[in-house]
Amino acid sequence: MIVFPHAKINLGLNILKKRPDGFHDLETCFYPVKSLCDALEVIPAKNGSSDLLLYNSDWNGPKEQNLVWKAYTMFLEHEPNLEPLEWILFKKIPSGGGLGGGSSDAVFALRLLAQKSGWSKTDPRLFQMAARLGSDCAFFLHDSPMLGFGRGEVLEPISLSSENFRIEFVFPGIQISTADAFANIKPALPAKPVSEIIKQPIETWKEELINDFEVSVFPQHPSLPKIKAEFYEKGAIYASMSGSGSTMFGLFQM
Repeated sequence: MIVFPHAKINLGLNILKKRPDGFHDLETCFYPVKSLCDALEVIPAKNGSSDLLLYNSDWNGPKEQNLVWKAYTMFLEHEPNLEPLEWILFKKIPSGGGLGGGSSDAVFALRLLAQKSGWSKTDPRLFQMAARLGSDCAFFLHDSPMLGFGRGEVLEPISLSSENFRIEFVFPGIQISTADAFANIKPALPAKPVSEIIKQPIETWKEELINDFEVSVFPQHPSLPKIKAEFYEKGAIYASMSGSGSTMFGLFQM
């Protein structure tokens, strides 16, 4: 069984307030990018021992800390009698680039396991496990644009299509830690929420649809605002950083 975990971009991202649990409430629009995918295959373990094999990946930590393996371990809590499995992951989505590659890999692993075990696609246990894995993981249980609230796990469908636009990416090879991204963030309610701006003509987004992380990250990495400016010089209708970075993207009319 093989699946192709896809990337995402954030269209706007506002950090609203810090929560008592140490996380932050946010508002964003998650948009799936199915043209940029990893490949994840699962097969019966050849030697009877489960394993994770990575290709084209810069991951160098123990497999127990990899999100695919964590997803597998969580699922085994519900289906302990599953046969031993070997996971084979080929990476194309840049790691640490704000495109959700690790989260997508983990959730597509859950989706594979659910299919293998005869679970419904809407089984609430999948959403519970996704929320445990990470704030943006629940989004990858859907294949359509979603407004994200709370930590990102509270989702609301939104009608939005980029079929008349193409998306260009620049990943500058900079990995930005969550701590660094939040370093100079001052949570605040925006003048207009993402949920309103996203429904406006795309031509208005340049001035109003903001990623708050740019305020914190751009001064630390001056190459990023330069890339954004270059997108606009090339004719982009909208350009932004995705998530906490460092991938920059531009939307161009086709």
